[in-house]
Amino acid sequence: MRTVVLLSGTGTNFQAILDRAASGSPGIEPVGALSDRMDAQGLERARRAGIPAIAMPRGDFPDARSWWDEIAARLRALSPDVLVLAGFMRILPPELCREYKGRVLNIHPSLLPRFPGLNTYRRVLAAGDRWHGTTVHFVTEDLDAGPRVAQARIRVGRGDDEDTLRARVQACEHVLYPRVLEWMSQGRLTMGARHAILDGSDLSEPVVFEEGQLL
Repeated sequence: MRTVVLLSGTGTNFQAILDRAASGSPGIEPVGALSDRMDAQGLERARRAGIPAIAMPRGDFPDARSWWDEIAARLRALSPDVLVLAGFMRILPPELCREYKGRVLNIHPSLLPRFPGLNTYRRVLAAGDRWHGTTVHFVTEDLDAGPRVAQARIRVGRGDDEDTLRARVQACEHVLYPRVLEWMSQGRLTMGARHAILDGSDLSEPVVFEEGQLL
């Protein structure tokens, strides 16, 4: 499964995918990384792995339409089977969502539909929630609202702050995201009309892993 990762920052989830592919995971073939930032550390991870690293800063283009058109052209040149959003801080335009319908995954640091959007760690603490986590979901034209596939759930402790929550959630992400990609590469996971479909069954609710099941 030809996999292209879109990222904006350090690319730790991308590294987890690279490591899983290098360890002999059947079917996952990272073939490119694309970022909206020249200095994204994730691009250096791609270079070290011998994978095309494409920097596409928005400021290099006169308008958003021409920028997205060039991104779409670069993606087509890589012939991906799946696009993986890993900390990509941009909202995909509807045209790109439709072109890759059912073939775009994202990981979001909350238990969706709880806390879509930004600043999830701050918001969960302010709300006093007992549980937080991360969600892998298919990407659709609606922000953070595509069919959910899997979640990792952690209990919020009395001593937790944004930094400790982030570290615990990201540690789970580094196991969960490659696992979901493996399901897709093995033909076990697809996107249905309303839900994700795993092993032939509709997932009206995502598969949930507790923190201890992943770490």
